[in-house]
Formats: sequence, structure tokens, C-alpha cells
Amino acid sequence: MSSPYVRRLGTLALDAVLVVVFATLGARTHHDGAVGVTEVADVAWPFLVGLGLAHALRQVPWTVTSGLVVWVSTVVVGMALRLATGDGTALAFVLVATGFTLATLVGWRLVALLVARRR
Repeated sequence: MSSPYVRRLGTLALDAVLVVVFATLGARTHHDGAVGVTEVADVAWPFLVGLGLAHALRQVPWTVTSGLVVWVSTVVVGMALRLATGDGTALAFVLVATGFTLATLVGWRLVALLVARRR
């Protein structure tokens, strides 16, 4: 069993990787498949800020309930920062971002909960 500190860092790292995967896939669709770190970072940073804020506020970020808070914060803060900085917030982008982050940020927590209950 890992310490709460290690578990928090692991949860944050996994969530951050999932946000970067979202950003990478999104950037690839708009750059003919060829993207670099700059393009991915440009898409990811607002969502990573939202993710970081949620993780800072949650005591137990690996629960499904916390996953919902992390998800909402990631999308709302991410879109607000994109809007404030003049980046796109087209409805299709908002819907894709909302769906992808729901499926991944909450989805892995649901899977972990089901696995833990089966033990």
C-alpha cells in the first residue's frame, strides 16, 4: 500500500497524462497529424491549470466524486482560460473536450473502484 502523498502524485500524474493525450489528439486533427511540443502545450496548458486547481482543493483526488470535481474544473477553467487568451471555444471543441475528459478523468476512477470492490 502506498502513502497518501505517493497516491496523490500518481493520481495527478495520470490525470495530467490524460489531459496531454487529449491535447495531442486534438492538435493532430488540426495539424495534419504532425504536431510538436509547442502545439500540444498550447492546447493543454489551460486544462492543466484547471486540473491543478482541482487537485489542490481535493483531499482525496482518486475517488469518483473527486474525479467529477477534477473533470468539471479541468473543463470550466480550461475553457475560461482559452476564451480569455483568445483561443477557440467553438461548441464542437467544448463538447469533445467535455466528453473526452469525462470518459478519461472519471472513467479510470470508476474502473479502479470496480477493481477494488472485486478484491
